[in-house]
Amino acid sequence: MENEASEKEKRIRALTKLYYSNPRVKEAILKFAKSREVVPRYFEGFGKRPDMLQYPSDIDVLVKKGATSFHASEEIWEDPLRISSEMNVREMNELRKNWDLLIDLDSKYLDVSKVLCILIIEKLEEYGIRNYGIKFSGSKGFHIIVSGRAFPEEFENVKRSDAFPEWPRAICEFLTHSTRREFNKRIGQIFGNMEDTAEKFGKKKEDITETLCPNCGRSAKRGSLITLKCPVCGIEIQRKDMKLTKRRLKCIQDDCAGVFEVAKEENYFECGYCKNVSSIDKMKTSGLGTAVFSREARSSRQRDEMKEEFSGNVFGASDLVLVASRHLFRMPYSLHEKTALASVVLTKNEIENFEPKKADPMKIEIRDFLREAEEGEAAKLLVEALRWKQSRKSEEEVVEEKKYSGRKFEEIEMSGVEDRMFPKPIKKLLNGLEEGRKRGLFILLTFLRSCGFPPEEIVLRVKEWNEKNTPPLKEGYVRSQVDWHLRQRKKILPPNYDNESFYKDLGLLDGKEKVKNPMVEVRREIRRQREG
Repeated sequence: MENEASEKEKRIRALTKLYYSNPRVKEAILKFAKSREVVPRYFEGFGKRPDMLQYPSDIDVLVKKGATSFHASEEIWEDPLRISSEMNVREMNELRKNWDLLIDLDSKYLDVSKVLCILIIEKLEEYGIRNYGIKFSGSKGFHIIVSGRAFPEEFENVKRSDAFPEWPRAICEFLTHSTRREFNKRIGQIFGNMEDTAEKFGKKKEDITETLCPNCGRSAKRGSLITLKCPVCGIEIQRKDMKLTKRRLKCIQDDCAGVFEVAKEENYFECGYCKNVSSIDKMKTSGLGTAVFSREARSSRQRDEMKEEFSGNVFGASDLVLVASRHLFRMPYSLHEKTALASVVLTKNEIENFEPKKADPMKIEIRDFLREAEEGEAAKLLVEALRWKQSRKSEEEVVEEKKYSGRKFEEIEMSGVEDRMFPKPIKKLLNGLEEGRKRGLFILLTFLRSCGFPPEEIVLRVKEWNEKNTPPLKEGYVRSQVDWHLRQRKKILPPNYDNESFYKDLGLLDGKEKVKNPMVEVRREIRRQREG
């Protein structure tokens, strides 16, 4: 196996020298590299940062040193070489001239990436955006780019150059939400039967499916409604999410000696946000001993049936985590070191029938990836995305407030948290990471702050964790992130377990967690300790 890997590496190194000697390839890379931070990738890892490309000879020198690919920033800088990990947000904003919207669509399956790519493009066009670029990632995904010029120079007193990554992240989230239902539908057309697909991938059906609320588009929670019947007097009652055990309930009628038997068990779906419940008209939700649903659910006008469908996000999605300052992505016409394919530029009509062999580096056609946009071309999309984001945030804050019975999360005493109370995914994270270290840092910081650890202990724990990473994150980056989180007045909860971009993608989950958020487990442990 080692000899095979060595031979493959030799072939790719030989290919890179030949490929990057093509003047048209160098011209395309240099054109896109203007005012961007550009970092070479070697078999051993990325090159030094910051760096940039200015002349064809720069590419020649790096390839001669063993560079296999080139990665560029979404952001456009006054001088990329002045960027430093020691800079604060204000200094970064002053140095940033502009940015481009880069949507990274990735999946383990090329056909899934194609479906999502086409849906996102259709949505962009729906908002009047015609000038966008598409390219193959070099493996099994696609990149879509929209020039920063397409967005207004200023909106709601925020300058475009200062709005990174907030604006592009809101847009990516909005596009993901807007295409989610149709994406799920088309994934179902690709894979067919849910049970067979789950078995094929060694998963449970619930791992590859979800149920979307027809009212707000969020994932609904599945539950069971148990109908119990007394065989003596015939009275029926219903219980919501009742756990069936060998222990049987006595009849609720005072003059009856019967015990209830399960007459029927049926599923329902309830949205935790708008409280919409599926098949609510078919359920008995009032009267003695009946199931208890929220007042919003009982009075909801929304009666659309909810049903299980394929979860497109399980098979592929746009990676919102990548919308971050100084994030790098593979440049157009850069090679991919694992596949030896070129990151070729495509048209919308070429996506559906695209095959990797069409990215053969020796047979490529050079095209512009970044198309010149009309000023304000994407203004409508931006306004819609920001309004949606704000509305979404407001709804979630209301739900969280109700969940804690009027008490804000940070007001709940979280003192006395010990390491033994940490959930398994957090304990696993503390062993260090090789990939996704920045996402791991976000999880760790939000978790430690939510647990009520003092600033000096958070600094120490983060430092110890980073030393276990391979390789460790840059000290300046870690310090800036710690400082930012400690400055926030309101504590930010760690991401939920079902957030695909965090725990699952980082390999921190051994199975499906029984709770929604790591802090739920910590609160339970604190409660047990105080009551015990």
